[in-house]
Amino acid sequence: MLGSFSPNDWVVYTREKHSLSPGPRAKNISPSPYGEMYSYEVDKYWIVRLVKEDELVLETRRGKVHTLPTSDMRLRKASFWERTFFSHLFPPKNSAPQNLNPGAPNVSH
Repeated sequence: MLGSFSPNDWVVYTREKHSLSPGPRAKNISPSPYGEMYSYEVDKYWIVRLVKEDELVLETRRGKVHTLPTSDMRLRKASFWERTFFSHLFPPKNSAPQNLNPGAPNVSH
């Protein structure tokens, strides 16, 4: 899967979340057994900043950096429709990476 991602690709990462009230972009919503919490999935719109041997360095719209393996099944390239209608949710392609300093702590999932 290494060849399928390159720097500046927009990607979508599906993250599982739990809370009292799912937001408007939540999908696959299911209540807990007693109904006090919900589990759901939310698509996160990120950009590939760096491609390493078997992992990707991704950046969020707000500048957070995540390192994920290229084999993560929750990660995929953005579709044509996502690139068209949700382009405002992705980080800009032409901006310089903000937190890619190797000495800086990265958030990994």
